[in-house]
Amino acid sequence: MSQAASEFNVPIPPKELERQPLVANNRSFGWISDRVAGIAEGKTPLWWWAAFVPSFTFMSILGAMLLYQISTGVGVWGNHHPTAWAWDIINFVWWIGIGHAGTLISAILFLLRQRWRTAVNRAAEAMTIFAVMCAGIFPAMHVGRVWYDWFLFPIPTSNSLWPQFRSPLMWDVFAVSTYFTVSVLFWYVGLVPDLAIMRDRAKTKVRQFLYGLFALGWTGSNRHWSNYEKAYLILAGLSTPLVLSVHSIVSLDFAVSQLPGWHTTIFPPYFVAGAVFSGFGMVLTLLIPLRKMCRLEDIITLRHIDVMCKVTLATGCIVSYAYIMEFIIAWYSGSAMEKFHFMNRALGPMWWGWVMMMSCNMLVPQLFWFKKVRSNLVAVFFMSILVNIGMWFERFVIVVVGLYREFLPSNWGYFKPTWVDILTYLGTFGLFFTMFLLFMRFLPMIAISEVKGVTPQSDPHHPLAQGNGNGGQH
Repeated sequence: MSQAASEFNVPIPPKELERQPLVANNRSFGWISDRVAGIAEGKTPLWWWAAFVPSFTFMSILGAMLLYQISTGVGVWGNHHPTAWAWDIINFVWWIGIGHAGTLISAILFLLRQRWRTAVNRAAEAMTIFAVMCAGIFPAMHVGRVWYDWFLFPIPTSNSLWPQFRSPLMWDVFAVSTYFTVSVLFWYVGLVPDLAIMRDRAKTKVRQFLYGLFALGWTGSNRHWSNYEKAYLILAGLSTPLVLSVHSIVSLDFAVSQLPGWHTTIFPPYFVAGAVFSGFGMVLTLLIPLRKMCRLEDIITLRHIDVMCKVTLATGCIVSYAYIMEFIIAWYSGSAMEKFHFMNRALGPMWWGWVMMMSCNMLVPQLFWFKKVRSNLVAVFFMSILVNIGMWFERFVIVVVGLYREFLPSNWGYFKPTWVDILTYLGTFGLFFTMFLLFMRFLPMIAISEVKGVTPQSDPHHPLAQGNGNGGQH
């Protein structure tokens, strides 16, 4: 790079300030298309089957558990008085949080012109959609009589019954359904140019027809690109407020109550930061092994991993600040119940949940300050798993530890999940990974057209573009 830069009289930056390219080894357009499309076009690898079979098995278990819960009643869960919310709401909030990184990477980073997002946005968007699907199961089942869920939608009835719009459950329905709808549209619009590439490369009539059907007649003309970029920008603008609104509304399920530890104004920003924190943790968990197994090291580079670690560190610091502020607010409030609640978190019978939360969410991310840690993929992979474990325990502490010792000591209880709770939760992992594996098997998991746009040869004014063959766009 230094030699080429000197030929065109471009100032040469110091080596320590020189950024790594977003696509390594100066790969051509044709190589990018072949590498990404080859994942969906080639023979199904053995590791895919090794992951798909257990995922599908757990998804089947999820179906069985939901049928059992519907036929028997919500009492098969461990919920009881006073812990009326338990694993169902914990898992709902956790899965919604997992999906936040996809919308942030797709929308906010697109509007901020962060070019590094192009290699990871497609997989993160798919992750968002599948995580919201998993999340929606729990509040739908939590109502008990699931066949009455249709009352949650503003559909007029013969009895003139309307939803109770003052209920936080209604806020969730509208927030999550809007979030899911816009996320699917955003994901699909971004797929259109790549579906056209898959259509043009298809070797069977069935694949050519299906890819062509969903490519909407894309030809790559100037008019098509102009309309595509306008639509993508509009959807990015619509998605950006959802990053803040969805988890803020989920947090209000707790904050509008009068319970100690819940009734606090810090919850909306605290929940949003925690959602992005856990979402990036899941993106790292998924992409680090996939970049190796799918041979995408030149597209998902160490620079991408490094930047995502920094975002995880930043949001982890915000979450850590929120944890500290919660204790300060409880102390400063002068409320005996608030003080008791937070001391009970740390010193009560469920102290282990609080220790797991603080260790995984406050201490583990601080290791990302060190570049050696950020460049060690094995360490980053296991730390990303710890981040997601810690965020699950955060929701456990908020929900269960916030409920099991209420105002009257005579009503105190101790929550224990049932086997149905555990298998239902594991079943949602089966649903998530089954959908994700099917996605990466039949659709391009990397945004081919966007990755091409960040290569040097895509810029006719870039000195490195001189003399570099594009290798063909398809």
